[in-house]
Amino acid sequence: MKNPIRLIKNRSDIGAGTRGSDMGIDAIEIAAINKGSEYFNNFPFVDVETHNETIYNKDRNSFAKRIEHVLEQCTRVARTVENTLTENYFPLVFSGDHSSALGTISGIKTAYPDKTLAVIWIDAHADLHSPFTSPSGNIHGMPLAAALASDNLSCKVNEVEVETVLLWDNLKKIGTAEPKLKPEHLIYFGVRDTEAAEDTQMQNSGIRNYKVEEVRFRGLDICVGEALEKIRECDLIYISFDVDSMDCDLISDGTGTPVSKGFDQYEVMAVIETIVASQKVVCFEVVEVNPLLDNKGNKMAETAFEVLEQVTRAIEAYA
Repeated sequence: MKNPIRLIKNRSDIGAGTRGSDMGIDAIEIAAINKGSEYFNNFPFVDVETHNETIYNKDRNSFAKRIEHVLEQCTRVARTVENTLTENYFPLVFSGDHSSALGTISGIKTAYPDKTLAVIWIDAHADLHSPFTSPSGNIHGMPLAAALASDNLSCKVNEVEVETVLLWDNLKKIGTAEPKLKPEHLIYFGVRDTEAAEDTQMQNSGIRNYKVEEVRFRGLDICVGEALEKIRECDLIYISFDVDSMDCDLISDGTGTPVSKGFDQYEVMAVIETIVASQKVVCFEVVEVNPLLDNKGNKMAETAFEVLEQVTRAIEAYA
């Protein structure tokens, strides 16, 4: 392994619509303890400061809820990821809600401003909304739009206040004023729960989505091989793993927005391991474990830890 792993623990859930994913990291650690694993004692770690208490504040930005605090949190995550990379560690990031991924992507681009970044997004959701299109205003549905610096105004449905627009522009500019990502360098695995605005943007931008049924029908190796060929010219890869990419009926409801007909954990492991073997992966993140919603004890965290153990072995071998 080129660089040793450093764990980054970001216990923030202020970008979500449902509380509890801030406890996901601890739930995964409990899963490790119950399994008799020393995983969390084997790596150095850093805790990112959070402001989860801001959920009690009166929110003025209804189309981008708590955006000022998400901006602050993503900036903290970006600095932590940047520092981890510049200190020659591999950042393995644990986060509550998925809005944090913008901070992670921004940190990677700040550390490697001249490198071309690809993103592999393993998720049930596209997370391509902006404040102008979001039906909920929850920013965990917006990180990729911010990374792409896309407002998707052709699908605008919300009249957004000036204050929110300014904060949204600042969110897009964390680390660098330029877009962090090009649409052709974003690849989805497992996305199956989208809104019309996201579908339009995916189609217009040519963003590739390998749905669960396609991966199973055509073969995982073929689909992942195609994905890697599509981003062949990229220097770096970031993998973001939202546990709702997995089938909630098969695993559990222990995530904020569970969706049926997803991957099982072994398919997720195989996708990630194959991508890590490309030796271009510089960061891996796991998000959205919510033990408060788990209908099977701590099953989602246990399954996430099962994936984590396997993926970590691949990272140690190839990254």
